[in-house]
Amino acid sequence: MPVGTAANVKGVFHRDLKQEIDAPVILANTYHLYLRPGTEIIRQAGGVHRFMAWDRAVLTDSGGYQVFSLAANRKLTEEGAIFRSHIDGSKHLFSPESVIDVQRQIGADIIMAFDECAPYPCDHRYALKSMEMTHRWLDRCVARMASTEPLYGHVQLLFPIVQGAVYGDLRKISAEKCASSGMPGNAIGGLSVGEPAEVMYEMIEVVNEILPADKPRYLMGVGTPANILEGIARGIDMFDCVMPTRNGRNGMLFTRDGIVNIRNRKWATDFSPIDAGSHSEISRTYTRAYLRHLVISGEMLGAQIATIHNLAFYLSLVREARERILDGTFGSWKEETVRKISVRV
Repeated sequence: MPVGTAANVKGVFHRDLKQEIDAPVILANTYHLYLRPGTEIIRQAGGVHRFMAWDRAVLTDSGGYQVFSLAANRKLTEEGAIFRSHIDGSKHLFSPESVIDVQRQIGADIIMAFDECAPYPCDHRYALKSMEMTHRWLDRCVARMASTEPLYGHVQLLFPIVQGAVYGDLRKISAEKCASSGMPGNAIGGLSVGEPAEVMYEMIEVVNEILPADKPRYLMGVGTPANILEGIARGIDMFDCVMPTRNGRNGMLFTRDGIVNIRNRKWATDFSPIDAGSHSEISRTYTRAYLRHLVISGEMLGAQIATIHNLAFYLSLVREARERILDGTFGSWKEETVRKISVRV
């Protein structure tokens, strides 16, 4: 899912999200939309789909990760998280109930339970305490969902979030708790926050032995193309990450042949397409030399082209992974592809 934090994927028209990238779902953020433009404006617009003129699915994060990242400006209590806005310093409270209400007003198709993302590293005692509070918050989110209705005539699906830091015993407990809630999908949070990749993979394996295989499993905030393929190999179905957009704006391209720093002088006279094999017309049309010129010059078009290319690459990669699973060749294809896409060229 391309990340559209403030109800937009930076630098990308919705036309290109559909035609060039073919994104079925984009992610927006509850914390950011709550602060600006505010949920009342979104409600008056008729929900986030109408507000942003997007007729495909939207998933909203609960805001828990943003509150986690505001460690110096927030306080956690049993009631919820008290935090100060990064925009104007005003004080706010996110509780499990208010986060569900806000996401009802935003109107996303998939909404997330409120959780605490434990920092890395943290000791077992802290991780346990944090996980147990996340579980109590989950019960309150489920109850609030049951006592409220969607506002815009379409179903909203609540996903619990598995926590437990890098401790396998806690991850098992949390996965069992989330699975027992009976929600239509489950998310895995609190990973890709600084721990080694192998530890992340280990935690995914622990959790996915428990989460039901017939419901979507969503690994939040991950990651590199290699991370995604390794996640798929371990049973993950859904991903989001700012990497293709943020890194693209800074001149890093992901390709089937490896990772390209388009700022390097070696591309100045490379008049081949950015990616001749891409399904994206933009990736096939513009040359690496031209894109380097735009990026080096600070032209907005450079950031747009690089972003569209990266997102198209990510989406084509996961589509091919799905095809390989269906035809039984995923294992060998994954090993070879991870090797190729991880090198710097």
